[in-house]
Amino acid sequence: MTTTTAVTETAHEHTPRMQMAKLAPEVYKAVLALEMASRKGLDPALVELVKIRASQINHCAFCLDMHTKDAIAAGESVDRIVLLGAWEESRHFYTEKELAAIEFTEAVTVLTDGFVPDEVYAKAAKHFEERELAQLIAVIATINVWNRIGVTTRLVPGHYTPGMYKEA
Repeated sequence: MTTTTAVTETAHEHTPRMQMAKLAPEVYKAVLALEMASRKGLDPALVELVKIRASQINHCAFCLDMHTKDAIAAGESVDRIVLLGAWEESRHFYTEKELAAIEFTEAVTVLTDGFVPDEVYAKAAKHFEERELAQLIAVIATINVWNRIGVTTRLVPGHYTPGMYKEA
C-alpha cells in the first residue's frame, strides 16, 4: 500500500514597492525616534498588545508578524494574541487596564466618527495615570504611522525574528 502526501504550494511572496528607510532616511529615523520615546514608562507587554491590535485593524501583515513574534518572545501567551481580534468576546483573558487600552487603541486607530468617544477616553484615563495615557496615545499614533508605511510600501511579512531591529 502506497501513501500519497499532497503537496500544497503557497502563493508567491510579493515584493516590496520601495525601501522607504533608504529613500527617506530622515523620516525613517524620526519615526524610529518617536517609537523609542513613545513606549517609555509603559508595560512592554501592553505595548505589544496595542501594536498587534492596531495592526490587525490596519491589515499590516508586516507589523503583525513583527509584534506577535516580539510578544511571544517576551513571554506573551499565544491564546491572548490569537484572541485579541475578538477581545470583546474573550475579555476574561485580559486585565481591565489592558481592555481599556485595547478599546482606546481601536478608537484612536479608527476615527470613523471623527473623534475618540468621551466614554472610551474616560475608561482609559481611569486605568492610566496622565503621563501613561499620553505615552499610550503616542504608542497608538506611532504604530499607526508604521502600519501606513508598511501597508503602502508592501513590506513583506515572514522574515522577522525578535531582536532583529535592535534599539539604538
